[in-house]
Amino acid sequence: MDYLMCTLLTGTGATAVMDLSAIARKRLLGIPAPNYGLVGRWIGHMPRGRFLHAAISAAQPVRGERLIGWTAHYLTGIAFAAILLGVWGMAWIREPTLGPALAVGIGTVAAPFLLMQPGMGAGIAASRTPRPNAARIQSLVTHAIFGFGLYVAGWGAHFLRAA
Repeated sequence: MDYLMCTLLTGTGATAVMDLSAIARKRLLGIPAPNYGLVGRWIGHMPRGRFLHAAISAAQPVRGERLIGWTAHYLTGIAFAAILLGVWGMAWIREPTLGPALAVGIGTVAAPFLLMQPGMGAGIAASRTPRPNAARIQSLVTHAIFGFGLYVAGWGAHFLRAA
């Protein structure tokens, strides 16, 4: 199994782990799951030259925004897996370790803090939300879970590669 297939499996698997944890956290703790439709709305406005919004929820809906958002969500997870494998190489797939996966996972919180949240009207690191620290903690937890998902999915790719 080559680099591309391992990247696809690891990124998709890690993103699925993150999504399953969001469902569990919603059911068990009442923590709302991310709305990837709003991510799709944000992306959907970009071809029209609109990159910044005061509040993405108030922006005009975009046709197919849920599909756009979920697709972007999984493609982003795959891209982050490519970073993991690009830095640590295929040797990491031969024997996945938790440290690099968590480092990449937690490091990916820079994307929402510095790009998505400001672009969608939440400010840098959720500074414009009603409870910025709570939002920051949830982002860190979510991305740490993604890192754990990279590790779990890396083992899955490892075993598929060996088969």
